[in-house]
Amino acid sequence: MKTNNKTNQKLQTSAIALLNLVLFFSASEKAEAQNSANIVGIDHVGINVPDLNQAIGFFTNVLGFSPVTTLGPIPLDDVWKKTNNMQAATGPVTIKMIQAGTGANIELFEYKDNKGSTQHPGGDDIGASHIAFYTDDIKQSVDYLKSKGVQFLGEPFLMPSGDTEGESWVYFLTPWGSKMELVSYPNGKGYEKNKPAKLLWSPKNPLGKSNLSQNEEILSESAIRSLVETHLTIWNEKDLKKRVALMKKVYADAIEMVESHFIAKGHSEINGFIDGLHKKNPNSRFSHIKAIDVNHNIARLYWQNGPSDKPDAVTGMDLFIFENGKVSRLYVFVDDKK
Repeated sequence: MKTNNKTNQKLQTSAIALLNLVLFFSASEKAEAQNSANIVGIDHVGINVPDLNQAIGFFTNVLGFSPVTTLGPIPLDDVWKKTNNMQAATGPVTIKMIQAGTGANIELFEYKDNKGSTQHPGGDDIGASHIAFYTDDIKQSVDYLKSKGVQFLGEPFLMPSGDTEGESWVYFLTPWGSKMELVSYPNGKGYEKNKPAKLLWSPKNPLGKSNLSQNEEILSESAIRSLVETHLTIWNEKDLKKRVALMKKVYADAIEMVESHFIAKGHSEINGFIDGLHKKNPNSRFSHIKAIDVNHNIARLYWQNGPSDKPDAVTGMDLFIFENGKVSRLYVFVDDKK
C-alpha cells in the first residue's frame, strides 16, 4: 500500500512538472509570436459576391458604408488558380474595398464567368463565416433594415448570463444570401465586470478599452459636451493664438485625427489643416446638426459646414475618444456629396 502511495505521488509530481513545462513553452511561444509576427490587428475581411454592383449597393445604400478602392478586372493565370484551389475556367477578378465605419474594411471579390460553387456553406460547414456589425440600438437597426427589405433569421436575442451577458444579437441575410449579424452591448459584456487583463476590441470603443483603467478619469456627460462644444469653437476660430490656447484645453498633446484620406498627429498638424480650411472657405462655419451623443468617455457630434446661405454645404460626424480628461483620438467621417 505504501509503495502504491509513493508511486502515485511520483506520478502526480511528474504530471504537474509536465503541465508546468507545457504552460511555460506555450507562454514563450505566444510571446515569440507577438514579437516576430508583428501583427497589430485586422485590416479587412474578404468575401466573394456574385454581383459586385449589387453588393456595393447593399453595403452603401442599406448599411451606409463607403466604397473606396477598385482593382481589376485582373486576369488569373493557371498556376494562381491551381495554388488557390480555383476552377481552371473561372475568369478575371474585380476587387472593391469598402470602408465599413469604425472597424475592419470589407473586400469584395467578383469573378467573371465564375465556375466555382454557387452554394453557400451550411452553418456547420468548414469555412462558413459571417461579419458582425455593431449597433448602439439593435431594435432601431432591425426596424430600419426590415424597411429596406432585409431578411432576418429570427429576432434579437439578449444573452442572460455568462461572459456575453448583456449582448443582443441577430442574424440577417444579404441579397445574395450571405449571413451577416447585428450585435449590440451598449452597457458592456458580462466578462468586463471582472476587470480582465485583456479586453475584446469593440467598434463602440476603438481603443479597446470598454473598461477604463482604475487610474483614468471618467468625465461627466456635461464635461464631455462642453469639451466637444469647444472643439467646434476651435475649428471656427481664425485667430491662431486663441485657437492654440483652446486646443491645449481640449486635445491631448499626442492627439490623432483620423480621416478616410489622412491622419493628422498633434496640435501642429491639426492646426495646419484648419488653416487650410479657412483659406479655402473663409466664410464657412461649423455648427451642430443635432445634440451631442455621449457614451462613457466617447462622444459623437453630427456637424455641418458652409456659408450662411448654405450652412449644410458639407456634413459629417466626429467621433471623440477621451483619455485623462482630453481628446486622444478624433475620427472624422465626411458624408458623400449628393
